[in-house]
Amino acid sequence: MEEIVTQLEMTTVGQFNPAPVVDGVSLEATEPGPDIQDLHVRIGTPYAWPSAARTDDAWETWLAEPERRYRLVEYRGEVAGAADFEAQPGNSVEITTFGLLPEFVGKGLGGYALTLVVADAWAVPGTRRVWLHTSTLDHPNALPNYLRRGFRAFSRPA
Repeated sequence: MEEIVTQLEMTTVGQFNPAPVVDGVSLEATEPGPDIQDLHVRIGTPYAWPSAARTDDAWETWLAEPERRYRLVEYRGEVAGAADFEAQPGNSVEITTFGLLPEFVGKGLGGYALTLVVADAWAVPGTRRVWLHTSTLDHPNALPNYLRRGFRAFSRPA
């Protein structure tokens, strides 16, 4: 199957459609390091994420990005997933990673976990746009979840 990448954005916080609260789901700030790398590999391998196969040098560069902020998705005290986002020129924030560990997929956590990540991205001072990309290699619920939260496609290659 050919991969199709879709880029999505919100251009005002008013477009944001939060999911209902899921008891026990929280988002915790964390620092870059080997734990983030391990989470990316565990989350991304089933979907052939490029981050799951980064070289050590590529990881070093990724983790050294000073504007990137890392979050752990937790469910009842256990790490259930990871997210990160990065402020960019033009008052944009890109959500560069969002995903759940395989053992937490399908438990109804994704919508609210994404809600928490999007809220954090909008909280970056001066933000006027939050964006991300997904692809047909991601979990089948990824794109519908992004659309339900208020993201709209702005670019999709033919």
